[in-house]
Amino acid sequence: MDSQREWRVGELARATRVTVRALHHYDRLGLLVPSARTAGGHRCYTGDDVRRLHVILALRGFGLSLAEIRDTLGEAAGDPIGLLRHQLAEVEERIRRGISLRSRLHGVLGELDRMAEPSTSQFLQLIEEMVTMSAPLTPEQLAEMQRKRSEWAATLTPDELAGMSRRRTEAMAALSPEQRAEMQAHRARYLPQA
Repeated sequence: MDSQREWRVGELARATRVTVRALHHYDRLGLLVPSARTAGGHRCYTGDDVRRLHVILALRGFGLSLAEIRDTLGEAAGDPIGLLRHQLAEVEERIRRGISLRSRLHGVLGELDRMAEPSTSQFLQLIEEMVTMSAPLTPEQLAEMQRKRSEWAATLTPDELAGMSRRRTEAMAALSPEQRAEMQAHRARYLPQA
């Protein structure tokens, strides 16, 4: 029976695609302390630990910081039905946003097929929708994204960079203060939590 099975840290990492480093980190924080250890001191996780890991990852997916997860973990673990319903609602919202993004991408492709240049505001909307489709970024993902953006920017000419900066400034100036605040709040939700 699966609930009786034990997984060593590497096995659990492979089975869940959660890194060994993250599992060690959760252990150090007291979020996911393995139920057992081998004679050699290796971490062993049980079915209960796997369920707890699901709760941690679900709460992380809702945008909670690790400190917030630690504070709410007992409550969330005690109500798996409520947690799963909340997670299902989040997934359904991501699907809705994905369908909206798909529609916008088709629109931009259609304009490009007709040789019409999409507006900067269309690209801003696409970027916002793409960002919201993602789960909160880890610090490592954010660093990798910044590295790739820097590499890409290095391939542009000074005129291209200036043109992009100008168009971004114009697009931001066209937004109302409420729209800018909403965009910033929305973006902050997907940045790494402390």
